[in-house]
Amino acid sequence: MRNLLDFIIRRSHWFVFLILEAFSLVMLFRFNNYQGSVYFTSANYVVGSIMKLSSDIASYLDLQTVNEGLNRDNVRLRDRVARLEAQLDSLSADTTRMHSAGTGLKYVDAKVVGATLHKNNNLMTIDKGRADGVGPEMGVVCSSGVVGIVYMSSDHYSIVVPLLNVKSSVSCRVKNTRYFGSLSWERGAVNIAYVTDVPRHAGVKRGEIVETSGYSAVFPVGIPIGQVLNVQDASDGQAYRLRIKLFTDFSTLQNVSVITNYRNPEREALEHKADSLAINE
Repeated sequence: MRNLLDFIIRRSHWFVFLILEAFSLVMLFRFNNYQGSVYFTSANYVVGSIMKLSSDIASYLDLQTVNEGLNRDNVRLRDRVARLEAQLDSLSADTTRMHSAGTGLKYVDAKVVGATLHKNNNLMTIDKGRADGVGPEMGVVCSSGVVGIVYMSSDHYSIVVPLLNVKSSVSCRVKNTRYFGSLSWERGAVNIAYVTDVPRHAGVKRGEIVETSGYSAVFPVGIPIGQVLNVQDASDGQAYRLRIKLFTDFSTLQNVSVITNYRNPEREALEHKADSLAINE
């Protein structure tokens, strides 16, 4: 305490100067209209700038929450659109099958916590596992479209085989033509994949949309995959090979959703039995 008093005494002239300076400024701005208006205008500008900066920082920090909410909304809206399209298809084909097209899907939202992009067998780790209802052979999607398939799960994490894996294969179709094919990735660009086994009479054109076909037990029909960049002849000359630009940006992917209730055990058991009979023959 004594040291503080000694400091104040030694610097007393500075304190007197600051007090007098503050007093003079108060008198200047209080009793002079022009200086007062300049002061209040400048003060309002400074305060407004500080408040705007504070608001911008708060908004930026809240972007992650907003992005997660938008991702959930987009996935669910896409599910509704796909189910409505399926209902229309069923209605045009057979009105007795309408009830089977309206089954809702359940999703578990997850974050990508690890991923590789430039290997042959790229893998992705998400922060949801068995405790959250996530298991192998479940489809993973995002607000842009298809991401991949769950390969294995622990209690709280899962490994996903993304489209960017040379062993990945997804049943798909060209949206406008309804012709089916198989989507695969060849090591290289992280936004390019290929669809094979598309018949030559399909008449596929550049710019058309490729989506899931619904012919697998992993993805329902109508989830976007990518857009046709160009149409090539397959090596056997009997089909087309489509070069696709993927809708999902794997280099920035953070939020995904796992479809947890699309798998049909009865269907899987029957198809597995049929495969076993075919092998035995």
